[in-house]
Amino acid sequence: MAEPSQLTQHIESFVDSSCSSTQQAASLDAIVSFVKNDVVTISSLVREMEMYLTTTDSIIRARGVLLLGEALKCLSSKPLDAATIHSLMSFFKERLADWRALRGALVGCLALVKRKSGGMVTSSDAKGVAESFLQNLQVQSLGQHDRKLCFELMECLLEYYPHAVASLGDDLIYGICEAIDGEKDPQCLMLAFHIMEVLVQVFPDPCGPIESFASDLFGILSSYFPIHFTHPKAEEDVQVKRDDLSRALMLAFSSSPLFEPSVIPLLLEKLSSSLSSAKVDSLKYLSYCTSKYGAERIAKHAGAIWSSLKDVIFTSGQSFVLSFTPESLGGLGCQENEIAAEALALLEKVVIQNNDLFSSMIVGDEEINMVLNSITGCQSYNEIPLQSTQKLYSVGRILYVSVKASVASCSRIFQYFFSCLMESMGLPVVNGSGTCSFNDDCIISKRPNHGSLYLCVELLGACRDLVISSGDLASQCVSANETWCCLLQRFSTSLSKIFSSTLATSTDKPAHDADVYLGVKGLQILATFPGGYLLVSKSTCESILMTFVSIITVDFNKTLLWKLSVKALVQIGLFIHGSNESEKSMSYMDIVVQKIVSMISSDNHDIPFQLQLEAISDIGTSGLQYMLKIVTGLQEVIRANLAEVYVQGNVKSAKVIIHLLECYSNELLPWIQKYEVFEEVLLQFVVSIWNQIENCMAFPDGIFEKELLDATMKVMKLAVASCSVESQNIIIDKAYTVLSSSTFLSTKDSLSSLQAQLEELEDTQETNKFSSRDEWIHSLFTSVIIALHPQTRIPNIRTVLHFLMIVFLKGYVTAAQALGSLVNKLDLKTSGTEYSGGCTFEEAMDIIFGKNLSSSDHVSAGRSGITGYWSETGLTNLCLGAANSGLLEIHSIVGLAWIGKGLLMRGHEKVKDITIVFLECLQSNGRRGALPLEENNCNWDMRLSAMKCAADAFQVLMSDSELCLNRKFHAIIRPLYKQRFFSTIMPILQSLIIQSDSLLSRSMLYRAFANVVIGTPLIVILNDAKKLIPMVLDSLKLLSKDVLDKDIMYSLLLVLSGILTDKNGQEGVIENAHIIINYLIGFVTYPHTMLVRETTIQCLVAMSELPHTRIYPMRIQVLQAVSKALDDPKRAVRQEAVRCRQAWSVI
Repeated sequence: MAEPSQLTQHIESFVDSSCSSTQQAASLDAIVSFVKNDVVTISSLVREMEMYLTTTDSIIRARGVLLLGEALKCLSSKPLDAATIHSLMSFFKERLADWRALRGALVGCLALVKRKSGGMVTSSDAKGVAESFLQNLQVQSLGQHDRKLCFELMECLLEYYPHAVASLGDDLIYGICEAIDGEKDPQCLMLAFHIMEVLVQVFPDPCGPIESFASDLFGILSSYFPIHFTHPKAEEDVQVKRDDLSRALMLAFSSSPLFEPSVIPLLLEKLSSSLSSAKVDSLKYLSYCTSKYGAERIAKHAGAIWSSLKDVIFTSGQSFVLSFTPESLGGLGCQENEIAAEALALLEKVVIQNNDLFSSMIVGDEEINMVLNSITGCQSYNEIPLQSTQKLYSVGRILYVSVKASVASCSRIFQYFFSCLMESMGLPVVNGSGTCSFNDDCIISKRPNHGSLYLCVELLGACRDLVISSGDLASQCVSANETWCCLLQRFSTSLSKIFSSTLATSTDKPAHDADVYLGVKGLQILATFPGGYLLVSKSTCESILMTFVSIITVDFNKTLLWKLSVKALVQIGLFIHGSNESEKSMSYMDIVVQKIVSMISSDNHDIPFQLQLEAISDIGTSGLQYMLKIVTGLQEVIRANLAEVYVQGNVKSAKVIIHLLECYSNELLPWIQKYEVFEEVLLQFVVSIWNQIENCMAFPDGIFEKELLDATMKVMKLAVASCSVESQNIIIDKAYTVLSSSTFLSTKDSLSSLQAQLEELEDTQETNKFSSRDEWIHSLFTSVIIALHPQTRIPNIRTVLHFLMIVFLKGYVTAAQALGSLVNKLDLKTSGTEYSGGCTFEEAMDIIFGKNLSSSDHVSAGRSGITGYWSETGLTNLCLGAANSGLLEIHSIVGLAWIGKGLLMRGHEKVKDITIVFLECLQSNGRRGALPLEENNCNWDMRLSAMKCAADAFQVLMSDSELCLNRKFHAIIRPLYKQRFFSTIMPILQSLIIQSDSLLSRSMLYRAFANVVIGTPLIVILNDAKKLIPMVLDSLKLLSKDVLDKDIMYSLLLVLSGILTDKNGQEGVIENAHIIINYLIGFVTYPHTMLVRETTIQCLVAMSELPHTRIYPMRIQVLQAVSKALDDPKRAVRQEAVRCRQAWSVI
């Protein structure tokens, strides 16, 4: 047992009000620990505390009771015997009468009542606590925390001991009413509303005590509806949000059907409130209470509910704005606000619950029938007054929701309104013997009016959506015995003719937009009815498809109609593909897909080619089998046009194929990459292109050659990247075979030939371009290399490495990108002997950097550049100007940059050596030697370009490329590689900048610094913001002198903006505030790009948030500079200048 002195000390520490809350909490923890570890029993603890629990000193007594209560709260899982629990419960029950010690008593009672195991409170004790609660507590006179404890205690008693407290009868109900009435605290109200909900469950008998108190209970609850915070920021400051309170109150409203006579009238009355939130809550409550009270009780209020709902829907009719855009074809077609959406949801629920009653009211409603009778008065959308339009759309939504609610409501409402609409649209309907008939071959005598078209489309859409949403009940919905099915079967053909005639007589003027939209929407709905051809005949569905195809091929000048038709065909295709209706799928394939493909294949280019491509790419997305057909057809067209270009140099074919390839790469490939079924198609396509190139020995030069080659390269990369490793092995083998047929790889000893070419290039600085055929071959080959998986086997990799080096030294950047991709993906662990022509990563590095340019004995070590020091090797020497050729030097630097990027991304140490080469290139006094004064202008420009190229190599290293070395092309990317490179290179750059005594070298080092900073994640920059800010400012100043540097300047300014607006960079910003502002003032009038001026002013706005003492001295200067920007020719700059002036004027 614990020493009495220790236990007493902890008790006294908690009871002593002069002790800090931390000390009291520690004492409580210690006491609880004693009991948990059986060092002290509850009984011995109570005996030790007897003096504190019974003293006449109210403060000490209150603290003592609270200590015992808190201890029991922490010991909820500690087993206690029944006698102990009864004794404790009796004590706390008596303490409820002691208002001084009330909080401790409430905590103790709550802790005991909540116990679920290890000893629980008996029903008699629970009843005793409830009696003491009702006799002694005036809840609303207590503080918030104590009221919350009271409500928690009552909630637990009702939930855990319902039978015990139920015996208190009317006293319990009255006491709860008294405790809750007038409560305003959100947390207490959450408990109070739940207490009301549970109280009704304690007295489930509708003739029991609750019946006599129902009006009182609801009177209390109704005073809180609708939930509204009186202070604007109150909801932000409390843990309980408005939506939580509102839902709790809704549960209380719906807890008993006895509340129904009061709840429904109140909610209907609140629908007329000027507060939109009150209307929304009323509708939500009505919807929830409807399902809880049951159909019989709601039927008594049916008339009032319908009248109120109709008024709400009509008054919120301004929200029903019909959208005529193609995107809306797949949705509702109109936008609804929250009030309208809730009202329609409630309408659907009551129609389902009381179908006959509400269907009769809708059919017999005078206002709806008045709208229906008036629609023939206005022919077009523009002729209808705004108020009438809103009513029309409101009626349309009411009919849609009512018809879609159930099969029964569909038949009743559809039959009544559909027949009227057919008459208004000029269809000859004959009523006889209870049936409707007409002449299906009738000629449409007049153009249907807008109102009839709209309501008809809404009814058809509701029927279709009912069948679709019914799932397993679809067979029940689509039945020959259903009235609406019979009507639809009889009228579907005539309806399709009406909709088609609307489209045929339309123009491209805005006045017809609404009818065009409705005509397309109606045809789309008819073509997407489930159940095969049961409701809409095969001939009608196929006629609809042919109508849309005809519009696409003939009416392409009608922009909206054309776009709507394409979208409708996409929606129809998606429906057919998703419903697995094979017969409809065959029709869609033959009528739509085949026609679209043949349109591309034909020589008839009356339709703008861009529209053809838009149609084919959109329709392809409607299903896998359709896309497969389209992709196959498009590939055939591409191959045919390529043959025309290769053999005859057809300029027209070149234009066509460029558009085709762009569509293929930008629209189709991103979609088909998701599905493995297209792999074989892609493989055959890529191989066929290589076959065509292989069979064509002479390529004619043309004015579109570069555009065509670029488009083909893009497709080649994306297509190869989408293939598996197995397919890529086939592709690379084929590509290498074709490469071997090129003039520079056609010799028997291709490797020796390449080595000789490489040495000749270094000696003579020969940079002549390749022939057209060779350029196509190596460009597409590099595209293949870029897109390969790391696991793909590259044949004769040594030869490929030599080949890529020659090509990039001739100035082809794609070869450098391919070489970077190759070294990025080359397996570090391979032995190089796994297959013929393989090599290790180290051997590849030796080949690239000239350490092993020859595997033949006739090439001497000196000739191949083998030395002990890495920087004296061939490629490095070229970068440092050893060849005395400016172009070769620039090409070498570019190539080395992409190689370095590949190594950097995979985290290889070799990138450090490459970085040092670039840094040497940036220094005019490096191993290249100082620039001679007598050097001519041409050499000077070349040297300057080479240094700029070396500085921009850091941009290649740090930026994300869309062309290569990304996840799309399966690059190996080590996490945080940019962060590691930044931490390595930044100290070196800072040191070199400080040590540099040449203005040119310093400017180039700053340029390199800017490229590194721009490419580094901002979170890394912020960690070193204090050191980097002065260097960023100096870089900006140097970059501002050359118009060609405007883009890099803007990017660096964005980094500075990020530092200024982030809290983590504030220390450095505050320290350099004056310097930053002085520099920014100079950029306000930067003439070369608006983006720099706009961002500069935004930075000045951010600076205005700094401490007053740091920025006030600069206030006048800033305002003077910004005043010049108020007359800037660009509006965006002027707006930022106004904002900046306002921010700085108040300082």
